[in-house]
Amino acid sequence: MFTSRPLCQNRNSVVNQVVAAIIKNRPFDAQLAASTTTQPWTVESVSQVLRSIPRFLFQSPRSIGRQTGFRHRAPLKQRKLKEESYKQHNNVLVLGPAAHRDPQKVSLGLDKAMEFYYWVENHFGFAHNEITCKEMACVLAKGNRLKALWEFLNEMSRRGNGGLVTTATVTCLIKVLGEEGLVNEALAAFYRMKQLHCKPDVYAYNTIIYALCRVGNFKKARFLLEQMELPGFRCPPDTYTYTILISSYCKYSLQTGCRKAIRKRMWEANHLFRIMLFKGFVPDVVTYNSLINGCCKTYRIERALELFQDMNERGCIPNQVTYNSFIRYYSAVNEIDKAVEMLRKMQERNHGMPTSSSYTPIIHALCEAGRVLEARNFLVELVDGGSIPREYTYKLVCDTLNSGEKTNLLDEELHKRINEGIEKRYMQVMKVKPIMTRKGYLSVVEV
Repeated sequence: MFTSRPLCQNRNSVVNQVVAAIIKNRPFDAQLAASTTTQPWTVESVSQVLRSIPRFLFQSPRSIGRQTGFRHRAPLKQRKLKEESYKQHNNVLVLGPAAHRDPQKVSLGLDKAMEFYYWVENHFGFAHNEITCKEMACVLAKGNRLKALWEFLNEMSRRGNGGLVTTATVTCLIKVLGEEGLVNEALAAFYRMKQLHCKPDVYAYNTIIYALCRVGNFKKARFLLEQMELPGFRCPPDTYTYTILISSYCKYSLQTGCRKAIRKRMWEANHLFRIMLFKGFVPDVVTYNSLINGCCKTYRIERALELFQDMNERGCIPNQVTYNSFIRYYSAVNEIDKAVEMLRKMQERNHGMPTSSSYTPIIHALCEAGRVLEARNFLVELVDGGSIPREYTYKLVCDTLNSGEKTNLLDEELHKRINEGIEKRYMQVMKVKPIMTRKGYLSVVEV
């Protein structure tokens, strides 16, 4: 078995003791309090305990190794908690984020989080602030206990001068609810800001607009944008606001099979882009990449090239994502020479380092066109650049060379480097998910 670093290596012993007590469902009694008096409670230590509860009790075994950063995929439709609860009580299959959660562990985590929050305050005299209040609210949101969440926020907003619940707290809560697929609840939290004595800023508007766009509720998102565009409004939109809508229109158009809907969404994206320029906003590389990628995937290459030229004229430097969109398009329509030209432009202008995602479409197109020698040369260039091809790409080149009786074009050293890279990549995956097994790799991974 592969050894991994301990999960709590950056925490002190007090945090580890409390987290272990929560997982074992031990009471917060005098014995536990006496064992945690060696170090004083700080904002960081209390926050670490609260952040650990969703990690250990809310996630299912299938979530081990899930990326918790910006690449976390939120549900693409609004969740119905009452319907999920009804299915769980009647042993009906539940799909979505709650499919593999253990309701008992989630309930234990929520109860223990609330108990710990008030225990550290009453027993040790710890004064909660905005950060710990935000962490506690996020725990309730991730556990989908919404009634307790609103009651907790109302109670915290009445304490002192109401400084525990701030705009940043509610904005973070909106983000968590949106990631959980509870967009209607996130919208309710946005409209409760006035009740909680908070004033929404542009970041709060951007967060709720992004959550609405993720589930395809563009009507409400555009309503909020039009509200921000009113003359004299205290939160005027910024470049990021328009970028959210433009990228969401492009992504959502590609998820539907209706050509009319695709045309409508792409028209909306381009229309917003022109409004953005008319109002004096300067689009960044993310805005251009979203539009270019949407145009390339819907075979509007002329518009994509116009945007690419406008991008260069405005001094916005393209990156690897920009060129990859063109490379994928030209490879898909069998214009391989233009794809290679885009790859060389990226290298000559130093606009990014081509990786496996840049070379793979070209290699596949060359193999399908029967240009075996060029496919082999690009595979060698990919490996020399420090990247490892995907298994399917490597197998495709080998099969194409075998069919043309040109197996000697790939030497043994290159075979060895590619196989070692693929094995190393697989071993890294198996460190996180050792339950994964695939034929042909049993000799690589020790189960």
